[in-house]
Amino acid sequence: MEAMDSDMGPFCPKYHRAVELIGRRWTGAILRALLSGVSRFSALCETVPGLSDRMLAERLKELEAEGIVTRTVLPETPVRVEYALTAKGRDLDSVIGAVSGWAERWEAVEAASKP
Repeated sequence: MEAMDSDMGPFCPKYHRAVELIGRRWTGAILRALLSGVSRFSALCETVPGLSDRMLAERLKELEAEGIVTRTVLPETPVRVEYALTAKGRDLDSVIGAVSGWAERWEAVEAASKP
């Protein structure tokens, strides 16, 4: 069985950049939460165990700079900030789903093989 598509070379800078972006610590968990409908900063912190406010703010700024997330400030009292995926961000749904499926399958295989 061939590991890669025959048109795929061993290194691609676009692929490398994408994997480095979505593979950063906490980014995958944040994207999964956003894909599931979580939109508030505090809810994102609560949804992802161990994620600090500082790290969440940093990752959201990176994702916003990449055009993956939008930040909307709602003029309420108190001010409410919501985050949403852009079309580019929503396009990651199949990627996040594929990684989630892979993790579930191999977790089950590893659990079954333990005595």
